[in-house]
Amino acid sequence: MTYASAVDGTDRVGLLEDGEIHGLRSPARLVDLLGDDGERLARAAEEARRDPAEVVPLGTASLRAPVPVPPSIRDFMAFEEHVCNARGLPRGGLEPGFYDAPVFYFTNPAAVLGPHDDVPVSPGSAAFDYELELGVVVGRPGADLDPAEAEQHVAGYLVFCDWSARDLQKAEMRHGLGPAKGKDGATTLGPALVTPDELAPRRLGRAFDLQARVTVNGRPSTTSNFRDPLWSIGELLAYASRGTRLVPGDVIGSGTVGAGCLLELSALHGTEAYPWLHPGDRVQLSVEVLGDITTTVVEGAPLRPLRRRDEHG
Repeated sequence: MTYASAVDGTDRVGLLEDGEIHGLRSPARLVDLLGDDGERLARAAEEARRDPAEVVPLGTASLRAPVPVPPSIRDFMAFEEHVCNARGLPRGGLEPGFYDAPVFYFTNPAAVLGPHDDVPVSPGSAAFDYELELGVVVGRPGADLDPAEAEQHVAGYLVFCDWSARDLQKAEMRHGLGPAKGKDGATTLGPALVTPDELAPRRLGRAFDLQARVTVNGRPSTTSNFRDPLWSIGELLAYASRGTRLVPGDVIGSGTVGAGCLLELSALHGTEAYPWLHPGDRVQLSVEVLGDITTTVVEGAPLRPLRRRDEHG
């Protein structure tokens, strides 16, 4: 994981064990431990156990995103249930192309937040939403990967929250591009990078049996599981690498798990039961083994109009 050092406040990489972070002396960036089959991470873990620079209780640590500024972030739609819920369709009712290849968009690496950072509402939005996903960090570079072997390029997994301004997203996507500002404001990653061997006991076919929960102001919201994706992690990585190159530190989002956002829940149960997020709301997103993101939604920057209405030609 990445955290602010208790000594000087600079970012430091550490190993989490038994509720304590064992800080590495170097390097300062987790991405510098990637690039191979996981041996560098394993050696760093042993070094952190043997000779830590410091030991910090997890409860007092200021956590950063494990990879604070990824080289790229691709966010997929791997869960059919999510898309069908959001569109009011039965399972199997999406357009045929959805079942031919996974779809994704690129989101903003500069907008990555740590697991306890406040999340600002996107300027001009009145329909702010969380989206709970499984995140993957690429460990080994590669291009045109074989789906059957692509998971060998995974350094680890984490909780991924794609914060979405649904009203902005809906408006801009009418024009055939996007999402852009509807997704541009914040992506929360964390709390730690969990290596593949730690998730191996939860393997279920091509997926993972990981219970997922979200509460808003302590009230249960999402209850779901990552066991039922339409596309496996290997298939997502293979498609992401098609005709291009993945590099260490790239982040892949699985897409929202079924019932993993307010857009779905309000479509299923009504907006009164599941209203949009507002400043002051406290949101906790939890995934078994991977840990928790706990954050507060805050007021965003004021909307600055590009021009006056009477200036439109």
